[in-house]
Amino acid sequence: MAVPVVDPSLNSSSVEVDTGVSDPPRRPRRRPARADVLAIGAYALLGVLVCLNYWGDVQHRVSSHLPTDHSWFEWLFAHGAYSVRHLENPLFTARQNAPDGVNMMANTSLLGVTLPLAPLTMLLGPQVMYALYLGAALSATAATSYWTLSRHLVRSRGAAFVGGAFLGFAPGIVHHANGQPNFVSNFLLPLIVSRVLRLGEPGRWRRNGLALGLLVAYQIFINEEMLLLTALACLVVVVAYAVQRPRATRERAGRFLAAIGVGGGVALLLTAYPIWFQFNGPQSYRGLQGGVFHNWGEDLMAFVTFARDTVAGDEAVEKTIGLTEQNTWFGWPLVLVGLVALALLVRRSVPARILAVLVVVFTVASIGPKVRFDGVETDVDGPWAYVPDDLPLVEMMMPTRLSLVVVGAVGVLLALAWDALARDGRSPVPAPRTGDDADTSAPDAGSRRRRVLRLAGYAAIAAALLPLFPRPLPAQQIDPPPHFVTSGGWRPYVPDGRTLVPVPIPSNVHGLPTLRWSALTGQEFPIPGGYFIGPNERGEGVFGAPNRPTSTLIYSTMDADRVPEITEENRRQAVEDLRFWRASVVVLGANPREAVLRDLMTALLGPAQRVDDVWLWDVRDRV
Repeated sequence: MAVPVVDPSLNSSSVEVDTGVSDPPRRPRRRPARADVLAIGAYALLGVLVCLNYWGDVQHRVSSHLPTDHSWFEWLFAHGAYSVRHLENPLFTARQNAPDGVNMMANTSLLGVTLPLAPLTMLLGPQVMYALYLGAALSATAATSYWTLSRHLVRSRGAAFVGGAFLGFAPGIVHHANGQPNFVSNFLLPLIVSRVLRLGEPGRWRRNGLALGLLVAYQIFINEEMLLLTALACLVVVVAYAVQRPRATRERAGRFLAAIGVGGGVALLLTAYPIWFQFNGPQSYRGLQGGVFHNWGEDLMAFVTFARDTVAGDEAVEKTIGLTEQNTWFGWPLVLVGLVALALLVRRSVPARILAVLVVVFTVASIGPKVRFDGVETDVDGPWAYVPDDLPLVEMMMPTRLSLVVVGAVGVLLALAWDALARDGRSPVPAPRTGDDADTSAPDAGSRRRRVLRLAGYAAIAAALLPLFPRPLPAQQIDPPPHFVTSGGWRPYVPDGRTLVPVPIPSNVHGLPTLRWSALTGQEFPIPGGYFIGPNERGEGVFGAPNRPTSTLIYSTMDADRVPEITEENRRQAVEDLRFWRASVVVLGANPREAVLRDLMTALLGPAQRVDDVWLWDVRDRV
C-alpha cells in the first residue's frame, strides 16, 4: 500500500518540505535516467526472485499457502481471455457455478488486468500469465512508488529507491503474493495519492481532477478494497495537513473541491454501470453472512515479528500469531528505526508529522473487535467492537488490512529518513579561517562527525531492512488435468447449453484440481460449483455455491474415505441435481480418493466408462 505524502502548499516540482532550503539546481537528464533504469531493473529482478519457485515448473506448481486462491486467479486470467475471444460481458460469467453463474464485479475479478492481457493469456496460457503478472505487479508497484517519491518528495534517488523497494516488496505485500495478486497490484495507488495531494494547484484543477478520475476508475477494476484504504488514508492526510496549515488549506480549498468534483464525476461516469451491476446485477449480494471478516484484527506482536516469507522469518511463529494475514510483520529492528526516524523528523517536517498521524490512526484501527497479543485474544475491546457489522462498505472490510496503510507510511518514512541523511551529507561546511590564530581542526572535526552519524544512519536503515529481504514464495506440485480434458476428448459429450460435471465438484474446500480443468481449457465448457462469493437464500454473501445433496454426499465421502449406504432417495436426488446442473457427462480423473469416489458415483449412476484417462458417466439420456 503506497501512501506518499507531499506538502500540498509547495509546487509539485519542489522536494524540500518546511526546511527553508531552495530547490536544488536541475541535474542533467542523463543521471536521473540512469538511476531510474537501475532502480526499475533491480525491482524487476526482485519480482523474478519472489516468483522463482513457480518457474521451476510453471505448468504444475501453485502456491502452497493459498493453492485455491492461486487457481482462482488462473481461472480469472482465462475468464478475461474467454470474454475477449467470445465478446461476452466480462461482468458476469456462466462458465462457473452453472447454471446460476457468478457476478464478477461482486468478486475479486481483476478485470483491469485480465482483459488488457487477454491476448497474452491466449498465447501463453493462464499458468504462465499468472506467474509473469505476479512478479510484474510487485515490480511495477515499487517502480511507481519510486517515481512518485523521487519526483514529489525526496531529492535523493537512493532514498526513493529504498522507499520504493519497501512499498513494492514489504513483508505484508509479499505475503499477499501467495495466491492474491490483487493485493500486490498497487501500481496505481502512488499515482492516485500524489494526484490527490496536487488537486489544489493553481490553474490545474481541471487536469488534475480528470487524471484522478481516470486513475480511480481504472483502480476500481483492479482492487476496490485497496482503493477504499487509499481513500481513507488520503482523508486522514488532508485533515492532518489542514490542521497544521489552515491558511494554505483555505487558499486551496476551492480548487481542491472543484478538482474532486471533476474527478468524482469522471470516475462515476466510467464506472456507474459496473458498480450498479455489482450491487444489483444477477448473483449480487448484500454483505457477508455473519460479518465473518470483522474478527480478523492484527495481533500487536505481529508488528515486531519477522514474516514467514523473509530471510529472517520463521514458519513456527505464524502458527501462533499469524492466524489471519501477515500484513505488517516489520520485525523489531524496523519498528525501532522507524520510531527513531519519526522522533528526529517530526519537529521539522510536515510530511513526517502526517505520517505519524497515519501510523497511529491505522495501527489502532487495524486491531479489530478484541485486542490480540501473541496469539491470545484478550478481553480488551478494540475499535471494531463499536462498529456495526452491517455498516455499508465497512461490512466487507477486514480490520487487519487497515494496517496496509501503516506499511505505506513506513515506506515513505524510510525514504524521508534516507533523504535527510543524504541532505545532511550535502550540507556546506564553513570555510576555515586563515591566519596564525585560525582553528582549522573544528570544521574538519564537525565534518567527520556528520559523516560518521550519516553512515550510522544508513547502516541502521540497512540493518532494519536486510532481515525483511523476501524469499521465493513457497510452491507445491499439482497434478495436471486429465488428457481427456486437455485434448478436447470431452467435446462429443458436452453439447451447447450443457455442462461437464467434474468429481469432486469445485468448491472453496474441495475440488481444486477440477476448478483448474476449466481454467486450463480456456473455459470452453461450463461447470457447476466453483470458488467465488454469491448470494444465499437471504441475499447475504457466502463462499461458494450452496451445496446440493449430491455435492454434500461427495464431500462427506471424501472426508470419511468410505462410501456410505446409498438409498433410492440418494439416486433420485442425484438425477435431480444433475438435471439442475444441466449435466451431460460426469467425469472423474486421477484423485487421491479416486477409488472411493468411483464406487460412490457407480452406486448413484451405474457403471462408468473408461474413456482415455478418466471415468465417465454419460447422463444425457437421464437428464
